[in-house]
Amino acid sequence: MNTKILFHSLILCFFCLTSMQAQEVLTIEEAMKIALENNFEIKIAKNNSVISETNVTIGNAGMLPTATASVTDNNSIQNSSQTRQDGTSTSLNNAKNNSLNYGVSLGWTVFDGMRMFARLDQLKELQKLGDAELKSTILVKIGQVNAAYYDLVQQQQQLSALDTTIVISNQRLTLAKNRFSIGKASKLEVLNAQVDLNSDQVALLRQKESYANAKILLNQYLARDPKIDFKVTDFVTVDNKLVLADLTNLAQKQNPVLESQIINKRIAELQLKQVRANRYPTLRLTSGYNFAESESSLGFTSSTSSKGLNYGFNATLNIFDGFNQHRNEKVAKLQIQNTEIAIEQQNLILNTQLSTAFQTYLTNLELIDLEEDNEAIAKQNLEITLDKFRIGTITTIDFRTAQLNYVNAKVRYSNAQYEAKLSEIALKELAGNINF
Repeated sequence: MNTKILFHSLILCFFCLTSMQAQEVLTIEEAMKIALENNFEIKIAKNNSVISETNVTIGNAGMLPTATASVTDNNSIQNSSQTRQDGTSTSLNNAKNNSLNYGVSLGWTVFDGMRMFARLDQLKELQKLGDAELKSTILVKIGQVNAAYYDLVQQQQQLSALDTTIVISNQRLTLAKNRFSIGKASKLEVLNAQVDLNSDQVALLRQKESYANAKILLNQYLARDPKIDFKVTDFVTVDNKLVLADLTNLAQKQNPVLESQIINKRIAELQLKQVRANRYPTLRLTSGYNFAESESSLGFTSSTSSKGLNYGFNATLNIFDGFNQHRNEKVAKLQIQNTEIAIEQQNLILNTQLSTAFQTYLTNLELIDLEEDNEAIAKQNLEITLDKFRIGTITTIDFRTAQLNYVNAKVRYSNAQYEAKLSEIALKELAGNINF
């Protein structure tokens, strides 16, 4: 590449660096941190996890006594009459009657066939399920952030490639005009160079639009103002040391979807325990302190009152309920079988996804090396073609072909890196092993 092209490239780099200084440089670590703090779906999942944790109490499981205070006050005004057995009668208009009852009652289920203990264990498993769902949400959202971030890196690299081709197209147009001015080229060569330059500028504008829209999407994932401007890093680092066996082992331990299915099986088993508890008697202790008072304007007794302590117990045993107990136990056992089937299904799906994604990952790693070599060859070919075009020993069509080959090679190399990164992210997401 000659001195003028190098000079133009340096000028372009200077302006790009000046623009970069005015923008926030957002790293992938910072993007993930912002997403963990701001993303709406992660916030909702965190709240749901806290709800599950809050529900784990012995009171919610039914182990603690309950105390209830009550007050009842009834009043009436009536026209009343009474006829006694001896034939005498009495009557009173606007007779006032009132009664007042208040007190505190205490109830405590001391035995219910161990249902309360199974319920407490079930609440703990539901908390674990909430944690697994939170982890799943975080993995999905962090995966989206990674994909969107490295898409921006890829598009930024493509912008750089299009900037380079415009510099070359400008140089070509200048050479064509110079040759035309001294009579060594036709006007057609100048027009072709101008058309190709315009085409490159259109492609650059389209790429800038795509780049801007990708920024807006990433800002959405980060739950912040879509107008916030920033710049991402200029390189994609792909972990090329992933091993399928290691990923499979991690997925069996850490994949949140599989973990949720295993927890669901445990919840179903605890539900069966609660259903079986209905076969045993239920014993409930009761106690209370009550006060009652009543007044009547007509009758043998004008007022009564009572107060005191009451206590006792209540025991019940289900002897026959129309075979519903048998039916409920059968349904609970079938639900356990369904969770076991779901675990087997999820294991198969997970292993299939891992195998497919890993094969894609290996292919993309090979494509990176291949496209890197292609870019180097295309660059060397462009430099040779440019030298030949400068001295007029090559046609404009051949020059344009070499130029486009170079741009396409850079774009393909960028795409190969991005696709390999997506494969890496997908594998780590399946293994539940994205670092954030």
